[in-house]
Amino acid sequence: MFNMLRMDLRRLFKSRSFKIILLVTAALILMVSLMTAVVSDPETLDDMGAHGAEIDEIDRRMSEEIRNMTQLDLAHETLGGGFLLIIVGIGVTLFANGDFSSGFVKNICCAQPRRANYVLSKALAAGIYSGIITLLGVVLILLAPYLYGMRPIPSAIPDILQYLFWMWLPHWAFALMALALVLLTRNTTLGIILSLVAGGGLTAVLVGTLGKLLRWPPLEQFFLSSVVKGVYAPQNGITQSWMILACTIAWAAVYGIGSLLSMEKRDI
Repeated sequence: MFNMLRMDLRRLFKSRSFKIILLVTAALILMVSLMTAVVSDPETLDDMGAHGAEIDEIDRRMSEEIRNMTQLDLAHETLGGGFLLIIVGIGVTLFANGDFSSGFVKNICCAQPRRANYVLSKALAAGIYSGIITLLGVVLILLAPYLYGMRPIPSAIPDILQYLFWMWLPHWAFALMALALVLLTRNTTLGIILSLVAGGGLTAVLVGTLGKLLRWPPLEQFFLSSVVKGVYAPQNGITQSWMILACTIAWAAVYGIGSLLSMEKRDI
């Protein structure tokens, strides 16, 4: 299994899609940071107002709030919306489907008949993939504001490391969702669409709306997009951490079992 994992990681780091995903992630974060810097600069707002733009008191209050944010406040405003979930889901979908689109999966399963090893290798590779994307996203969103002259209030290193860890866990579980869909459908279309829909929080919103109509409990809070949104909530203390851990384990188990069943039940 570890030989298979080494092979997967070698293929991952050499793949064009992985490099493109990294570049797209970096470019989007730099663009968002630039827009944030523009909005937070009172002189820029005054200049925009002088040239005819409608700048009201709400805009100026928002600008002041941004200037008073800590590094983690500013980071989570960008990453808490599910941006990295979408990136991770699409990336793992493209990577995992490469075995099937190229037919390479037949050679792998002939050399390693135990399909559980194949699924476990892909799950670990998805964890590393999501970890790299999460690390890149957090580091860039913490440092990018300084490129544009912003000076957010520094956050403590232990808080940043804790944030990075708790962000990575639900992203890994989301990557396993993408893996399960590829193993079930053997194509990328559904995985990419669901990554966009679920990663952006639309499924949680739909379930929450339906739950209110049917008077269900608030099930939407257990969706991975909702978990990511609530990662940076210091006031909740350890309770929030256990919530993240429980949801991650539960969804990872569901998607892991789904992946195993998909590989066992279908011919390669």
